[in-house]
This record gives sequence, structure tokens and C-alpha cells, in this order.
Amino acid sequence: MLRDAAEQGTKDGDMARRKLSTGSIPGHFRALAIPAAIGMVFTTLYNVVDVYYAGKLSTDAQAGLALSFQVFFLFIALGFGLSTAMGALVGNALGEESGEEGEIAAQGLAFAALVSALGILVAWFAAPLLIRLISEPGAYRDAAVQYLRLLIFAIPAFLVSYGANGILAAQGDTKSMQYANVAAFFANLALNPLFIFGLGPWEGIGFNGIALSTLLSQSGVMAFILWRVFRSDAMQGPRTFRPIPARFAEIAGQALPASFAMIVMMIAGFVVQYFLKGFGGAAVAAYGVSLRIEQLLLLPAFGLTNALLPIVSQNYGARNFDRVREAVRFCFAAGVALMLMASCILWFAAGPALRLFSADPELVEIGKGYLHVDGFILPVYVLLFSINSILQAFKRPGLTVWIGVYRQGIGVALFVWLCVRVFDLGVTGVWYGIATAVVTGLVLSLVIVERLARQKIGGLFTGPREPEGVPG
Repeated sequence: MLRDAAEQGTKDGDMARRKLSTGSIPGHFRALAIPAAIGMVFTTLYNVVDVYYAGKLSTDAQAGLALSFQVFFLFIALGFGLSTAMGALVGNALGEESGEEGEIAAQGLAFAALVSALGILVAWFAAPLLIRLISEPGAYRDAAVQYLRLLIFAIPAFLVSYGANGILAAQGDTKSMQYANVAAFFANLALNPLFIFGLGPWEGIGFNGIALSTLLSQSGVMAFILWRVFRSDAMQGPRTFRPIPARFAEIAGQALPASFAMIVMMIAGFVVQYFLKGFGGAAVAAYGVSLRIEQLLLLPAFGLTNALLPIVSQNYGARNFDRVREAVRFCFAAGVALMLMASCILWFAAGPALRLFSADPELVEIGKGYLHVDGFILPVYVLLFSINSILQAFKRPGLTVWIGVYRQGIGVALFVWLCVRVFDLGVTGVWYGIATAVVTGLVLSLVIVERLARQKIGGLFTGPREPEGVPG
């Protein structure tokens, strides 16, 4: 039986644009969210491989790896912002059928290339200084500096791949990055031991072999994603790679707030660690292990909310406001249902899951406390992620920054302080403080997104009614 062309593209398979402004909303979510979630699973496993082989070398190597990641995270955050920017801008152009998607996509790639070149230059001189700021003299600091000196040459691989993936996602293609992440995982699995320990008469290069493996495998991801982009529908129209200042400003204005929101999230982790250190090493370790478990359970939510961005972007650009509301409500309902199931899993399986990572009974008991509290707010997380995607699609990423500053900055610091220092709830107070910040952050987010939606599309929850503004 023939299917709608909007559902399956053209004879070129998933290389063609998926028209998200027509067809089944649940069908689009299935097609976009499942590959995105699978890709994230393999990204997580990719990082686990690096940690595993660093542990085979020494504790200093593991510490150096963790230290390097904290510095390199700044470029990952910039790449994430660029991905969401391209997803929103290209998606809007496709929905409007303005014919500008080719120019926007080309300018996004040019922007990524220029920022990558500047990033390598700045990181070459600044990265060792940042390492020294957050470490003490010793072998692990030296390992981190040497590792980062090589890793910075992977900056273009990350930034260009992220930007290019945003262009593909705007066209409804999340499978390309799934394929790339799966291939990168297996490449990293093979290249890490080869470069670290060598083969035959070649003795390898030790710890720096992890960085070299990352450089090569992520460069492969970049090459594959760029190939897919240049074969996609969006790149078949008029385009120029010569920098256009107005386009660069538009891309930066969309990307930087999202990047900054991720950096705020990293800062929130430091705030939590500050309060946890008073409860001993087991509490700090329990939080770190629990976060890994939490992230695995949140992968379906990440997939759903990543799919929401291109769906809303295209339909908002096409002024299909009823479909925007339908997509948001479907994402909310499906996401909450999935996270309620995850909450049940956490309640009964928190202990066994923690014991997979550690045999320390104190760590397991503290971690169970976090995961039991966390189970109640997993549905809240999926709503927050959805709202961030909506704000990006409406081209108002700056609002995500203010929400992040409150929820992950002011809220976490204030409520954890109250629960631990004022109400003296012990380590459980840290978990209650985080939960309170997340829930109140959702209330703020709902108020902000509904007020904006009334201006843009006549409302998400109180519509439909005549919008007060127009897309743009």
C-alpha cells in the first residue's frame, strides 16, 4: 500500500526532506525520536569506553580525562547551541517555504568552520591555564594538559557535526546521526586499545591514544554528516558560504543562549558538589553514579524533545498553529507516560542498579535516596525539555537562559541551602532542594511559554485564538 510522500520522503529514502507540516504527528515523533534516542545511547557508551580504558592506565589518567572534559565541555555546549539554532532557523524557513533554507544552512556551516578555527587558536593558549585553575600540580594535571593539546584539534569535528546535524534534524532526518554515533562507538572501541597499547612492535602512545581515537572517530562522524547534508533537499537551492554578517548574527543570536544554558547546567553541578562535600566522599560518589542512571532513563525524553524542535519549527513557519499545539500536547503526554514508567523502575530497581557500579553499602544507600526523590520529578524534566524546544522553535532562545539561571543557578543554590542549612535535613535535603528547584522552574517555564505562545500562535493551552504577533 502506498504511503504518503510526506511520511517516507522520495526514492532516496531518508535522504530527502521529511515534510513535518503534514501527515501524522505521532508518526513523525516515532520517526524522529527513536533514532535520536538510540544515537544518544551510543554516545553515552562512547564516553564509557574512554573512561574504561583510562582506568586501565591509572587513576591519574582517569582524573586527567575528567579534568579535560570539564574544559572541553565549553565547546560541546557551543556545538549543542549551534545544533538547536540550525534546527530552528532551517526548520522555520522550510515551513515558510521561503527558499532561504539553503543559504541559512550554508551560513551555519561557514559559521561552524570559522568558530572552530578560532576555537583551536584560543584553546591552544587558554586551555592549559583553565586546567591549572581547577587542578593542583601533579601527574593528573600534566596528563590533562597533554591530552587536551591533542583533543582541541577535534573542535571542528564536534562543532561542524553538531551544526550539520541541526540542518538534517530540521528536515526530519535524525537517522543520519544515529548511524554516525553507532559507527563512532565501534570505531572508538577498536581504536582506543590500538592507540593506547599499540600493536606488535609498535608500543602505542599511552593516554594520548584516547584523544587520538576521539579525533579520528569524530572526524569520521563529521565527514559522514556533511555528506548527508550536501545530499539533502535543503542544500539544493541557492546558497553561499561567503560569510554574511546578518546571517552570522542571526545564527549567533540563536546559538549562544542555548550554549550558555548548558554552561549554567554545568555550574549547577558544582553547586551541588559544594553542598555534598560536607557529607563525605560517599555522598559525592553516590550523586555521580546516580546521575549516570538518571541519564539513561531520560534518554527517551531526550529523543522526544529533540524531535519536538523540528516538528514545531516547520509547523510554526508554515503557520499551522493547530499542529504546533497538537505536537506539544502529544510530546507532553507521551513524555510524562514514559517518565512515569521510569519512575516505577527507579523506585524498585534503584538499589540493584547502584550495586552494578559500586559495592559500597553507604554509597548505595545514599544513592537510593537521590533516585527515589528523582523518580517523582522525572516527568517534570520531560516537560522542561519540551518547553526549551518550543522556545527554540519560536526563535526565543534567550528565555531558556533565564529559566536555566533560575532553575539551575538561583533555585538550586537557594533551596539546597534552605533544606541543608536551615531545615537541617542532611544529605536528603540536597535531593529535596534540587527537586524544589526543578518543580518551581517548571511553573516559571509554563507561565513564560504560554505568554509567548499567546503572542505567536494564540496560546498552547488556552488557544486557539488570534495570535498577537507573526512568526519571526
